[in-house]
Amino acid sequence: MAPSTLKSVTLPMPQTPHTIVCMKWGTAYGAEYVNILLSMVSRNTSRPVRLVCFTDDPTDLDPQIEAQPLPAIDMPERYATTGWRKISLLQADVGGLSGDFLFLDLDVVITSSIDDFFDFQPSATFCVIENWTQRGLGIGNTSVYRLKVGAHTEVFDAYMADPVGTIEGFRNEQTFKSRTISSMVYWPEPWCASFKHSLLPPFPLNFVRTAPLPADAKVVCFTGRPNPDHARDGIWPEKKWYKRLRKKVRPTPWIAEHWR
Repeated sequence: MAPSTLKSVTLPMPQTPHTIVCMKWGTAYGAEYVNILLSMVSRNTSRPVRLVCFTDDPTDLDPQIEAQPLPAIDMPERYATTGWRKISLLQADVGGLSGDFLFLDLDVVITSSIDDFFDFQPSATFCVIENWTQRGLGIGNTSVYRLKVGAHTEVFDAYMADPVGTIEGFRNEQTFKSRTISSMVYWPEPWCASFKHSLLPPFPLNFVRTAPLPADAKVVCFTGRPNPDHARDGIWPEKKWYKRLRKKVRPTPWIAEHWR
């Protein structure tokens, strides 16, 4: 009998999915924002990912999204629908997650590959945007951050020791985090742009010029107003008449290209 010519083949081990986390509560953002986030992530990474959404209402979320209840936290009622709820993600055991996760706010537009966010300084336990309006002051903007689960439980523990005092003592949750975490690392500056603070032309040029998209931006963050769909359509929601005299955004085609 002739010897077998079959050769053994070593198959590559499947990659462990990277975890991306978002949060949705209240009525400010609907399920479409989470579904669009999943679509943007899927188009802008070469790796397997899981998207975990901590939410009080999973209705109409894409079946590929892993919906989990909002993590428990002692939250004064008047702040229940504010960004302070994001502190809950820094507790020791959140949603059964482990390792690193990349957090993304719902009001972001992903414009190019996000793979570098997973690879950047792999030993760092907390990577975050340097806040655009507070450069040099040691304040991170938590629209996009990477956290090693359980690495900074001191933030959650300090908050839980005095929820009301903490909220009243700090401008917002990202300031509290920044003052409590001693080992923050900032993303490279070009990666995360603020639509309002980095891209929108200043008054009165905002009436005649469209906000540009930098070639090296990976994520554009929409802090406050306008939201991505507003800016896409050239709408700036503003209740106060005197602010409407300056608040203007021209329709922005690149948002429609990427926010879908």
